[in-house]
Amino acid sequence: METPGRLSQSQESLDFTVENVEKALHQLYYDPNIDNKNLAQKWLMQAQVSPQAWHFCWVLLSPEKVPEIQYFGASALHTKISRYWGDIPAEQYDSLKKQLFSQISHFASGSKMVLTRLCVALASLALNMMPEAWPGAVTEMVRAFQEEGGGADGRARCLALLELLTVLPEEFQTSRLPQYRKGQVRGALGQEWGSVLPLLQQLLRQADSPGLVKARVLKCLSSWVLLDVPLNESEGLVQDSFAALGDPELFDTAVEAIINAISQPDSQRYVNTLLKLVPQVLQLQEQLRAAVQAGDMETSHGICRIAVALGENHSRALLDQVEHWQGFLALVNMIMFCTGIPGHYPVNETTSSLTLTFWYTLQDDIMSFEAEKQAVYLQVYRPVYFQLVDVLLHKAQFPTDEEYASWSSDEKEQFRIYRVDISDTLMYVYEMLGAELLSNLYDKLGRLLTASEQPSSWQHTEALLYGFQSIAETIDVNYSDVIPGLIGLIPRININNVQLADTVMFTIGALAEWLADHPVMLSSVLPLVLQALGNPDLSVSSVSTLKKICRECKYDLPPYATNIVAVSQEVLIKQIHKTSQCMWLMQALGFLLSALPVEEILRNLHSLITPYIQQLEKLADETPNPSNKLAIIHILGLLSNLFTTLDISKQEEEGGDGVPLVKSTPPQPGPNPVVVVLQQVFALIQTVLSKWLNDSQVVEAVCAIFEKSVKTLLQDFAPMVSQLSEMLGQMYSTIPQASALDLTRQMVHIFASETDYFPPIKALFELVTSVTLSIFQQGPRDHPDIVDSFMQLQAQALKRKPDLFLSENLDVKAVFQCGVLSLKFPEPPTVKSTCLFFTELLPHCGDIPPVGQVVQEDGKLLLQAVLEGIGGQSSRNLMDQFAEILFSMNKHCFALLSLWLKEVLQRPSFPSSRVSMEQKDTFSQQILRERVNKRRVKEIVREFTLLCRGLHGTEYAAEY
Repeated sequence: METPGRLSQSQESLDFTVENVEKALHQLYYDPNIDNKNLAQKWLMQAQVSPQAWHFCWVLLSPEKVPEIQYFGASALHTKISRYWGDIPAEQYDSLKKQLFSQISHFASGSKMVLTRLCVALASLALNMMPEAWPGAVTEMVRAFQEEGGGADGRARCLALLELLTVLPEEFQTSRLPQYRKGQVRGALGQEWGSVLPLLQQLLRQADSPGLVKARVLKCLSSWVLLDVPLNESEGLVQDSFAALGDPELFDTAVEAIINAISQPDSQRYVNTLLKLVPQVLQLQEQLRAAVQAGDMETSHGICRIAVALGENHSRALLDQVEHWQGFLALVNMIMFCTGIPGHYPVNETTSSLTLTFWYTLQDDIMSFEAEKQAVYLQVYRPVYFQLVDVLLHKAQFPTDEEYASWSSDEKEQFRIYRVDISDTLMYVYEMLGAELLSNLYDKLGRLLTASEQPSSWQHTEALLYGFQSIAETIDVNYSDVIPGLIGLIPRININNVQLADTVMFTIGALAEWLADHPVMLSSVLPLVLQALGNPDLSVSSVSTLKKICRECKYDLPPYATNIVAVSQEVLIKQIHKTSQCMWLMQALGFLLSALPVEEILRNLHSLITPYIQQLEKLADETPNPSNKLAIIHILGLLSNLFTTLDISKQEEEGGDGVPLVKSTPPQPGPNPVVVVLQQVFALIQTVLSKWLNDSQVVEAVCAIFEKSVKTLLQDFAPMVSQLSEMLGQMYSTIPQASALDLTRQMVHIFASETDYFPPIKALFELVTSVTLSIFQQGPRDHPDIVDSFMQLQAQALKRKPDLFLSENLDVKAVFQCGVLSLKFPEPPTVKSTCLFFTELLPHCGDIPPVGQVVQEDGKLLLQAVLEGIGGQSSRNLMDQFAEILFSMNKHCFALLSLWLKEVLQRPSFPSSRVSMEQKDTFSQQILRERVNKRRVKEIVREFTLLCRGLHGTEYAAEY
């Protein structure tokens, strides 16, 4: 049975009466059933915008109602005024205004939440009436609330007035006023600031003003400065806000008021006022130091925010005031104190990170001066920036091991991000300080590592190395004369800690390119890297560093190869590293082996791969289950990654003047080592496949081995083409998978044009095409990935070897029809690949008879599918691809296209009911006119799709 007073589904059409609104509000607040709450909320939203709201909102504000009901009444009033202003007759403005004044006066001593909503409603009324219908609105508000009487005590009236004055600019920021009205109202509010300012000053300076009133005054100032009121006019009030920072109860609101005032874009025009504020900020240093001493993070944080706001927003303006340079330098030093604030971020302090952007801004401003002026400023500020580097490296130091162990994982992650921010700042600062910065770091590190009197903490050493690494990672340090010294110092470091060891590794990795130019130094650092490989805690840093060295220095590594392979094998067998690091390690070994003579490559490959081949043989015999599947994928992944980088042809990299950077050597005799290995394991891979053919992940892993090898070896892969084509054909015929099509596409790309390999490639292409066509007959919707890969394969075939489409065994008509069907798929990548297929196909209308025939017979179906997509069936992001098809049709079969467009667009409501016959004609003429300018065709299609979707001229269209 219905409980009394509940809205049911059937009662959703209830009249919007006071009684029903109260029932619905009771249901919203007190009914435990979430569905009932939702029902009530939906009904109340309708009630709020109904014409009856004008009646019930005043009744709901009656003194005997509870605050929740009064609040809804006030909200309904605000909704009606702000969103349905046009419905209010002009003759009712004044009575509405009087009623609102009266209600606010009444609620000044009542519920705060209701008072705020009423103030927002009156603010909205004022904004809609200003300036013509209510000139001097703010002045009238101030006068009305300063008058005696009206049923509320003076303090309550004062707080109500401040609330009203505070919400007025806030309501302006969120109002739905049209743009031209916004400009008018902003101007009117700016003129009214003169009425607000003296009131706020008086209340803030009055000795007997209660703390609550002063806090509201500061909030009100915060609100008004967002309107860009002139800073010089509010100068006195901002200075009073600085005085308020001494009162703990007012501190937070005063901080916000000051920051909002000095952060307004307009404030930089008032340089004299800014200059007066600099000493005010500097006077806070004593309070700042006391707060830091007492561990009062909130106070130190607030003061730091003020200093940074002044420095960051106005560094250019203040730098330009040359005669006041000492004041600004003092401010810069105050911000430096904030950067180096004692304690570890983020546990003991959260302030230092706020200051980093300031140092970027200041550097940009100094470096933007013309040369002579810049030189003067650099004399003053270079020493400041060297000091900054010391401060940042001190802040980047890890805490003691005990302290770090007590941090939560979230704190450790925040600290890691903080160090990355410091690293980015150091890299930026290098632009100003140059090579001297590296020398400076090197001298410090040298002193630290050679000082015999007292052993330094590992944290200090790590931070200096981190500074080096930050710069060397992204900046070319090849010309620095301190790197040899640094490489010489690294072996002297007593590495007794994981964080230090990690940084040593990353630093060596950052110097890999330098080592390639100075290979004699490899012997100093390689032993450290190989030793670190055995430590699971250093997995990421040691493996990525070895990979960088093997990639950059491979031609200098043959003397170390035996050792590197032996250590790598050992860590792989012991399973020290996670999967992704094992893959990186294999890539490193691929780079390393590439530079060795073929027989040595084969010898190393044999010892490296044999254990995995034996493991794979064992796994291939087992009955498939989840755990051996992972092991198989892991081994196949290792082989893929090894073959990705094992490339014995010396790629010629050209220098800037066209001179090869690497000598090209004649090819080594005999088959490529990768091919030798692949031929040896081919039968085993076939065995694995036969058991796992219905598992897409295993098939993908097998295909990846060959795909990576084909990409790396190119023509050297030739001996494998025939047997791989046969295997791929068998795989795909049994269980079709997208990865097999992708590998076929690679093979077509590289070998379809080679006369010797054309027959197996042709047979494979025809077979996979025929199998895929039968999938289309059964229903391809469940296989968007196969359709996507199939379309890419067809496009590649047309690009590399269009002759494939001359074959009697290829049903070109069926492939074309599958393409038309694929254009209607909901998956954008599949549609993109299909569009690519058609843009490759259409140019062959003239030179490949089967293509010409099918376009003549079925081209209209293609046009229809393209227009359906443009008409709204497909994502708007695909319009450029559809435009390419239209452009291609226009270029290669113009006569047919003009005929088809006429026929297809004759149909009413096609491709959309939103476009008229006239608009369709215009579109048709525009398309047919453009046979050269593809960019213009894309614009025409974009315009037309917006018309078809009813979006033309909307904000969505603007984003398009």
